[in-house]
Amino acid sequence: MASKTENRNNLTAFFNDEYHSLRSYVQSKIRDTSERDAEDIVQDVALRVFSKADDILPINNIGGFVYSAIRNRIIDIMRGRPERKYSSEDIDLQWRDFAELFYGAADNSYAPEMEAALKTAVTELKAPYRDIIIAVDFEGYSYKEIATRTGIPSGTLMSRRHRALSLLSKNLENIKESKNNQLWNIQEI
Repeated sequence: MASKTENRNNLTAFFNDEYHSLRSYVQSKIRDTSERDAEDIVQDVALRVFSKADDILPINNIGGFVYSAIRNRIIDIMRGRPERKYSSEDIDLQWRDFAELFYGAADNSYAPEMEAALKTAVTELKAPYRDIIIAVDFEGYSYKEIATRTGIPSGTLMSRRHRALSLLSKNLENIKESKNNQLWNIQEI
């Protein structure tokens, strides 16, 4: 029993002392994207290690053990799905497709100002909402894939995306009304 408590105490002390070094290590190995945030990877490894701390033998080399676990998690992520690289034309097309969620498929193209407003509105969303929009609508991940990688239930992810789309719709409607009011004010002059 003492070894179980000792494992937990040693792991706790190590993560408290080395957290920033662990994040830096992860950042040096992979670029951040919606599912590859260095802090998320470190926390995921910590959660996994702590959940199994009572089941493993006493850990003699805590640093080696944790860094090895992080390296393995990075490898798992990198093997999971090849990162897609899009040309700027493809990205513009994705923004247009995403904009159709709000405006529908119209014969006339929406204004470039609305595309800019949509980009701004997406970047201003809280991180969990922004991440789910980017992961599902731009990177093409399914809810199941995201749930598997993050440990967040699919239902929660769906709710976050629904809420994010609702917030985006509301923000864009406010911008549209503001633009219409400006046009009315100009026409009255």
